Order: sequence, then C-alpha cells, then structure tokens
Amino acid sequence: MAVVRLHRFRVARADLDNLLTQRRILIDGIRRAHPGLTETRLTRLEDGTYLDTWRWDSAEHMLSAVAAAQGLPLVDATEALMLDATALTGEIVDETP
Repeated sequence: MAVVRLHRFRVARADLDNLLTQRRILIDGIRRAHPGLTETRLTRLEDGTYLDTWRWDSAEHMLSAVAAAQGLPLVDATEALMLDATALTGEIVDETP
C-alpha cells in the first residue's frame, strides 16, 4: 500500500534557492538508489512554512531509503537548512485521481 512521508519546516529566505537545488539532487539520487519513490511535492503554506510530501509505493521502500540516507553529507546539509522541522509518515487509505 502507498505511503507518504511529510516534512514540515521553515527555511530562511536567503537559503531557499540552495535548499531547492540540494533537494533536487537528493531526490534524483534517492530515485536512482531506491525504487518506489513515485512523487514528490513541495508546497509553501499560507503561514510561510513548507510541506514536502514524498509518496512511496510501499512502506518497505520508504523505510529502506530513509535508513540508507542517515548520515549522508547531502542529507545532513539539506536538513541543516530546515528550521523547526518535523516529519510524519502516513498510509494512503483513499484517494481520487
């Protein structure tokens, strides 16, 4: 069953371009190394925070990628740009295309 990993954070305006560049590189690398990442979406919310949604085709694929990403320099550098970051994981139970 598909799952999503949601990251909510703030980013300093001066760091946004750097974060976007690093995020794209990170997503490309994860997709090459780990199957199952089917969609990513970064949304700026009305309160100025960002919600980064990563959809995986299964929890197993997501957990494998998350475990492999721990301690990677690019992951650490990207996370360092995120302020007040939180992460949640959820199973998709219903959706309408």
